[in-house]
Amino acid sequence: MIPEVFRNPIGHTVFQQRYMHDECETWERLAMTLAIQVCGDHLPEDIVKAIAHEIAMMRFIPGGRYLAYAGRPVKFFNNCYLLSALEDTRQDWAELSKKAELCLTTGGGIGADYTIYRAAGELLKRTGGVSSGPIPKMKMVNDQGRWIKQGGGRRAAIYASLLHSHADILDFLVAKNWHEMPVGNTGKTLFDIKQDDFDFPAPLDQTNISVNYDTDWLMNLYKTGEYGDVFLKNCEQALTTGEPGFSFNFFDKETETLRNACTEVTSSDDSDVCNLGSVNMSRIDSIEQFATTVELGTMFLLCGTLVADLPYDKVRQVREKNRRLGLGLMGVHEWLLKKGYRYEVVPELHDWLSVYEGVSNGTADSLADRLNISRPVAKRAIAPTGTIGMVASTTTGIEPVYAVAYKRRYLEGNKRKYQFVVDGAAEVMIKEGIPHDKIEGAIDLAADYERRIKFQADVQDYVDMGISSTLNLPPSSVQIDPKEFAGVLSKYAPRLRGLTCYPDGARGGQPLTSVPYEEAIGKIGVEHEENTEWNDACDIRGGGFCGV
Repeated sequence: MIPEVFRNPIGHTVFQQRYMHDECETWERLAMTLAIQVCGDHLPEDIVKAIAHEIAMMRFIPGGRYLAYAGRPVKFFNNCYLLSALEDTRQDWAELSKKAELCLTTGGGIGADYTIYRAAGELLKRTGGVSSGPIPKMKMVNDQGRWIKQGGGRRAAIYASLLHSHADILDFLVAKNWHEMPVGNTGKTLFDIKQDDFDFPAPLDQTNISVNYDTDWLMNLYKTGEYGDVFLKNCEQALTTGEPGFSFNFFDKETETLRNACTEVTSSDDSDVCNLGSVNMSRIDSIEQFATTVELGTMFLLCGTLVADLPYDKVRQVREKNRRLGLGLMGVHEWLLKKGYRYEVVPELHDWLSVYEGVSNGTADSLADRLNISRPVAKRAIAPTGTIGMVASTTTGIEPVYAVAYKRRYLEGNKRKYQFVVDGAAEVMIKEGIPHDKIEGAIDLAADYERRIKFQADVQDYVDMGISSTLNLPPSSVQIDPKEFAGVLSKYAPRLRGLTCYPDGARGGQPLTSVPYEEAIGKIGVEHEENTEWNDACDIRGGGFCGV
């Protein structure tokens, strides 16, 4: 029998497999252990107990690294680290690799901006050689992630970006076009091979990549109405392979080109750090309770900046200066559905988002003053919450449900098998009385991509860092005019910090295929064998895991 706090067996199983250990045998024990460990030396006992209660009730859920290190002697509570290439020198190349390895071995992901490195083929005056350019360096860091198994075996989380005007940008745009990369004389491309074996090495296969767009790009858009050839090519790529993504950094945010692997945390400072936790709107019934949960979650994350262990000293120095808090949201789509709303930022959600912004700002600043520490430079970032979304059995981040029902493929021994599955969050909502045909999934919304982009922009108005959200799109075989897509995206760009796309089937490694609910419901629990090609995969439910 699963404990009552878990809404279905999946959540309990994920807790047991990922977070349960001798010091945290139950979710309630983990909640109290973690609240004391993080806040016990800095907040009154009644506040610590209140924070533990919010975690135990799953109204506030700290990021996955917090949960994984609860009660352990080391406290690597931070999900990701933001790195920068600081100088165009061989010393900096080596230093970037060192920083990356130190961070990856803590279980954290990394992100880096490579714009400062000179273009490929440029003369190296001191040695008489020529530059390799930034893309080979990205590949070197990617291969560090290939061999450093995080948390005992999970895929490394890495991000790389390059400015739209960099001389190597055209090569960067197609750096992950595996379908154009032949493998020896096999007659197959890397994309073909990765359909059969997702772990087969390919350029930047551990890395999410994005193009940075700055104020010059935006002002040219305003002045001429033209978004430029690079942006159009970026959109063409987004509609076919899904990468690169888009990173928008304008005016006072122009130097904040650094991102974590899932892109929700932004910074301009090398060796900055993520600090994540999410308010679970699906478990909160009133705006008053919501305000309380936001307040206590903010307190928890601020205390986290005082106790978390870090991989090297510069991260500590930057944390002391910036003290970023990444308080996010999850369960947003479920909250909307329970109230009878479709996937839009309706007036009531605007009211709740105003509370989210105002309470987190006020709480962070006032508590920092009481603790006599620096005020956080930013308070809010919405992470993908893949794993903790499964623990809580709700929708992840601001994402809609991926699909109400789907066929899940997997490999057992040398047999390719599949089962029909009803999404865990959708199953809970259906049991609570929401008709299955009223639940719009990400696949359903793929044809209405402007509504997805507008939703993210409307939420971004209340978020002072970024939002990790994946725009699901139809397969590339379903034609969307790149110019039309570019026009829509450029219209919302000033209100976004970034965007990631995923056309259905764009990458090897897609285990989930949407199916009608009526087809799946009668076949739950039945294991089938199939003769089609096996696709192993990382998660595509919307934005990835990134340990949260």
